[in-house]
Amino acid sequence: MTAQEIRQAYLDFFKERGHAVIPRAQLVPQNDPTTLFTGSGMQPLIPYLLGEQHPEGVRLVNSQTCLRAQDIEEVGDNRHTTFFEMLGNWSLGDYSKKEQISWFFEFLTDVVGLDPNRLYVTCFIGDSKNNIPKDEEAANVWSEVFKKKGIDAKAVEIGSEETVYEAGVQGGRIFYYDASKNWWCRSGKIEDMPVGEPGGPDSEVFYDFGLPHDEHWGKKCHPNCDCGRFLEIGNSVFMEYVRADSGFEKLPKQNVDFGGGLERIAAAQLNNPDVFKISLLWPIIEELEKLSGKNYDSHTESMRVIADHLRAATFLAVDGVKPSNKEQGYVLRRLLRRAIRFAFELGIEQNFLENVVPVITDMYHTDFPEVKDNRGKVIETLINEEKLFRQTLRKGVRELKKMATGSKLDGNHIFILYDTYGFPYELSVEEAALQGIEVVDSWRREFEQKMSDQRERSQTASKGVFKGGLADHSEETTKLHTATHLMYEALRRVLGDHVIQRGSNVTAERTRFDFSHPQKMTDEEKAEVERIVNEQIDADLTVTYKDYPTTDAFKMGAKGAFGDKYGDTVKVYTMGKPGEKPYSMEICGGPHVKHTGQLAEGGKRFKLAKEEASSAGIRRVKAVLQ
Repeated sequence: MTAQEIRQAYLDFFKERGHAVIPRAQLVPQNDPTTLFTGSGMQPLIPYLLGEQHPEGVRLVNSQTCLRAQDIEEVGDNRHTTFFEMLGNWSLGDYSKKEQISWFFEFLTDVVGLDPNRLYVTCFIGDSKNNIPKDEEAANVWSEVFKKKGIDAKAVEIGSEETVYEAGVQGGRIFYYDASKNWWCRSGKIEDMPVGEPGGPDSEVFYDFGLPHDEHWGKKCHPNCDCGRFLEIGNSVFMEYVRADSGFEKLPKQNVDFGGGLERIAAAQLNNPDVFKISLLWPIIEELEKLSGKNYDSHTESMRVIADHLRAATFLAVDGVKPSNKEQGYVLRRLLRRAIRFAFELGIEQNFLENVVPVITDMYHTDFPEVKDNRGKVIETLINEEKLFRQTLRKGVRELKKMATGSKLDGNHIFILYDTYGFPYELSVEEAALQGIEVVDSWRREFEQKMSDQRERSQTASKGVFKGGLADHSEETTKLHTATHLMYEALRRVLGDHVIQRGSNVTAERTRFDFSHPQKMTDEEKAEVERIVNEQIDADLTVTYKDYPTTDAFKMGAKGAFGDKYGDTVKVYTMGKPGEKPYSMEICGGPHVKHTGQLAEGGKRFKLAKEEASSAGIRRVKAVLQ
């Protein structure tokens, strides 16, 4: 089976068992300022796992695209990728361990065709300190399903991280680990769970490639070993408990949250530990071999990095991210520039994204229609970034060599490469390693000091600007600040939900507002935005605010400024008619007028004075009340 066939078979398998197939969430989380990317299949479903009712019911299934930028340095071995798909199924207070374990085992062995003798599983050993028993229920179900395949599944108590490498496999099939390995909670550790926080034991499934153990990772091998023999391909979380004042209590409704790596299951199906040989990555490698005239076996790391990074970059672009020097855009830029640098090492010095990116989009366009719909825009975005960087790549590499002549590379050098030549600091350090150039130990501290100095100069240049981009708290500035909120909602209604605030600056004369949008606004669109805003002004909407816990504010649908970080509580401003659905709901520190009708005092009307590009994929409007 190809990876594409495995994905579809998984969705079909659980659909036949009463699950609603739900679409993937975007890689950029919506209304969640706590994280840059969707990093797991369950992340978009946390509100429903915590008790909110899902509109599609209590049984759900999907394949969620995920990005973990923290793994970028790990890419190059045979299993790590920054981008991956997580096959997921969920029971929201419906079925539990017996169904989940039996179904997943059936899917792996009877549908995908994995040899059950190659499968090993883990369960929670219990926690006497918190009066949580050993998860014998899960272990017993595993024992039963293995027995049906003629396998006597011996259970082995591995225990803690400290003793695990002394224990080894011991002829076992089911392995009990402690909370460091087989307990799930959002805080990561059972001892850090606050009162009211749910969590529970989990059960992981590993595929045994039969490789010899590498003692670099420990004296003896075991399923959770990192030596490469075992590969985790799925994990069922049984959210059974909630932290209470007196300890742990059973949840009235217990959930199942399963996640399985599509790429890893596909590698297991091939019985090949190299995930880059699967059908969602190998076509990219083949294109790189053709373009470079070199083969994968002799240039393995470079081709793996390029294949992974371009797949991640493609999906980021599909989901509307543009290369920039901030947040998600910075990660996209770094992925692209690392890929281009490794392509340079392969001898691919001509533009190559126009050849590689279509290979990627063609692998996904059938299963993810948004890839097909955005194909042209994605290719254009990535090619433009390649052209921009190739102009500086040769010069930057040359300057790096010159800087390090007769000395080590330091933080000042790295800052110049970043500030002048557009080299992400990580790329400078990696390039130095490729060139055999030593980097001083203090480089990071020196680099960060230079960055801090630059930020301070920037802040001094805009001294006097109030929080939220307000020049002052005068009456006219306050009116235009309120108008900005009305305009933001109008822009989303006219242009679409992809419009996200990227910056604002409000003075007594005008409001300036930056937002994500790929193209120039038409005259008709501008006129419609003006009409909607003036309509809300004439409606004399009531403006009120209330403090909410941050998570509650986002659940309610309150919009926050892109990239802003929030504390535990936030102030939410609402504009609307009492008893009716609000026109606008935003997290904001204020100030605002009491009624939108105040914006029309003196016969003034809202007007868009100017609309222009601010940066790639970002538009800027200036508006007035006159």
